Amino acid sequence: MNRNFTWYAVMVIIMVLYYYAKQTERYDMKPPVAKQNPYKTTLHGQERIDNYHWIRLTDEQKLAKNIEGWPDDQTMQVVDYIKKENEYTQTQLRHTKNLQKKLYSEIISRIKKDDVSVPYLDNDYWYYTRYEKGKEYPIYCRKRESLENPEEVMINVNDWAKGHDYFSLTNLSVSPNNKFLAFGVDTLSRRIYTIKIKDLQTGELLMDEIHGTEDAVAWANDNATFFYTVKNEITLLSEHIDRHKLGTLQTDDVRVYTEKDDSFYIGVGRSKSDKYIIIYNSSTLISDYYILNANDPVGKFRQFSPRETEHEYTIEHYNDKFYIVTNWKAMNFRLMETPENATTKQNWKEVIPHRKDVMVSGIDVFADHLVISERRDGLRQIRVIDQRNGNEHYLDFGEAVYSAYPSVNPSFNTNVLRYQFSSLITPRSTFDYDMDMKVSTLLKQSEVVGGHDPADYHSERLYAKVRDGKKVPISIVYKKGFKKNGQGNLLLYAYGSYGSTNDPSFSSTRLSLLDRGFAYAIAHIRGSQTYGRPWYEDGKMFHKMNTFTDFVDCSKYLIQNNYTDPGHLFAMGGSAGGLLMGAVVNLAPELYRGVIAAVPFVDVINTMLDASIPLTSNEWDEWGNPRKKDEYEYMMTYSPYDNVYNAAYPNMLVTAGYFDSQVQYWEPVKWVAKLRDYKVGENVLYLHTNMDAGHGGKSGRFLRYKELSLKYAFMLDLAGMKY
Repeated sequence: MNRNFTWYAVMVIIMVLYYYAKQTERYDMKPPVAKQNPYKTTLHGQERIDNYHWIRLTDEQKLAKNIEGWPDDQTMQVVDYIKKENEYTQTQLRHTKNLQKKLYSEIISRIKKDDVSVPYLDNDYWYYTRYEKGKEYPIYCRKRESLENPEEVMINVNDWAKGHDYFSLTNLSVSPNNKFLAFGVDTLSRRIYTIKIKDLQTGELLMDEIHGTEDAVAWANDNATFFYTVKNEITLLSEHIDRHKLGTLQTDDVRVYTEKDDSFYIGVGRSKSDKYIIIYNSSTLISDYYILNANDPVGKFRQFSPRETEHEYTIEHYNDKFYIVTNWKAMNFRLMETPENATTKQNWKEVIPHRKDVMVSGIDVFADHLVISERRDGLRQIRVIDQRNGNEHYLDFGEAVYSAYPSVNPSFNTNVLRYQFSSLITPRSTFDYDMDMKVSTLLKQSEVVGGHDPADYHSERLYAKVRDGKKVPISIVYKKGFKKNGQGNLLLYAYGSYGSTNDPSFSSTRLSLLDRGFAYAIAHIRGSQTYGRPWYEDGKMFHKMNTFTDFVDCSKYLIQNNYTDPGHLFAMGGSAGGLLMGAVVNLAPELYRGVIAAVPFVDVINTMLDASIPLTSNEWDEWGNPRKKDEYEYMMTYSPYDNVYNAAYPNMLVTAGYFDSQVQYWEPVKWVAKLRDYKVGENVLYLHTNMDAGHGGKSGRFLRYKELSLKYAFMLDLAGMKY
């Protein structure tokens, strides 16, 4: 026998044995078990025990290795447990590794590598963003007056991001004289920014460096002064507005406003007319503004109108007046106006009255036109009013299920509106619309590299009648040939909080599911504003359960109408949508083959009890304050962490971000630990914690899709699809 053949045969045998050993290792590996250390709390006479409270670390503990010393024992234990969960997930899903790579390659292959955004004109410069092949981050550029002139690179983020596991450079703001560029930098994903200033004429960075801030500034018209927001580094609340003069130290900055109510978010911006600096304050139920002439940066801000309970509004300056979009005696909001020197509410006059079936969501002001963003019949609409004669019309988008909204419109003296359009089958498209001629011009449609034919896909608008008689819209898309035989693989997505509405729009990443026979659906459940403000109010506070039951009933509708069945139905949601997933698997675990809960807000009671946690105090009017007995009792009916029980939970993949500032990592980690203690049956439970990033995952244009590839592989594997 040939010696080479013998050697080859032996190697093949060894490789086969190794493969089966690894497969056996996968199935024999036991899930991690978190230690239990009872932590007792008593509220409203009720004792609660949290066995996994110990998993919570402070920011100081998480950053110890980067600041001083090494992690303490608790930190070591927590990190060790998270690593074991990550290792378990990786081992159990090792057989999908090639599929994950294939999916990732597919997803990024559809993205144009050397792409350029549509330029927009602002203050004599054309601004645009471009990407270079092989680079993760954008390059921000401009050209003076004409697109034929030489390019000026303002910031190449790729250069700035070198050496960082996470990097975000955002909110570029150019001074009125076009000389200085302000921007925010975050290298930890905690959304605490450092503001830096670049001289665009010399290319030099100025000595000015502002720490502990939001990422945006508002320039005064002297080109030497700007205003910014100071954050509390523990709670991450925006607390102060400070004024900075170029060439001075941050310690010399002047405090011009302090928000004493910790239920408010605050910020500062500049009116489109360039006449005013505007401080804005908002809670879930209240809006408040202070204004200052941008020509007088050292002047005193004046309150626009006295703060009032349950009064929300926005303002926009135009000529010698302000427009106001307000919910004053108007749940769905109405449009009013007031003289710029008499802005208190008693001076407001109605421009567009309140309508029960139409929500006014925003305005864009131009010299001769007023553009109203509305929501009617569950869809966005754009209304154009000619301010010279009062004539008005609506844009026609030509599709029944779509998303459309005004885009970047910094120029005041123009009759051209730029807007974005997309649908479940049509890629994002940028249009310029001549408001006088009523003509839209397509400037760019996002390219799907490799080709995409909308005719290959079909979208529908369905309506599920839920348990209290309401009809909840469902937007669904699938590749033609999808069989409605009750056995189709279908992913149902929803969010359902804060009034945030997921309009039906295109995603090239979704093609990796659609082209494998999946259908994709969005449940427009209560808690969003799909049907205006009442739809949101009916899904928050003491009505929050509607959000969860709507999703369950939409799932049942899709099953009853033969789009899918419990063996092929998947569900996904993130952040507050992760809370949705947590509540749904407690309510109806039997309906789903698999569930993905991304950075889920699941430990509702504990989080809303602790005002030191970022976002907590801002959101008592959204979820409730557990210190109030009636609110506590209602929150306890749905809080996912508090309602885990002995159930055959569906197959689940849970993700977390170690440096997440919005949903602290310990919420999903504790939840998984508790689920492992209570779940019954053989369905899998995986936890994937990104140790280098926060709420949004990895930074960069392409790296973020690695986690998406993991989620898709998880579903495709459960669906039994060939790789």
